[in-house]
Amino acid sequence: MVETLRLSPVISAYPDDKYENLLIEVVLPGVEKKDVSFKLTNDSFYVSGKKEGVSYLDSYPTGCPVIPEKAVAKYSNGVLKVTVPYQEPLEKLVDVKIE
Repeated sequence: MVETLRLSPVISAYPDDKYENLLIEVVLPGVEKKDVSFKLTNDSFYVSGKKEGVSYLDSYPTGCPVIPEKAVAKYSNGVLKVTVPYQEPLEKLVDVKIE
């Protein structure tokens, strides 16, 4: 029986230059596109990828609300790049006077 090594992938998540989108990069060395899964909610994401002897998987918070239905993902050379827009604030901030 072959043991499978389970690892967390290397993740980078940061805003684009205009602070309109969250950019997520996931490094999955040696994993083919067909063996990658990426799931996104409005406040977190889950990624998994498998190759012989290694299974990458983990979940992460986005740190701020995003619109998962508008996410765009591309996979090339072992790197998954996801762009997803931030949600607009649901309510305006109100300055509350402190007594």
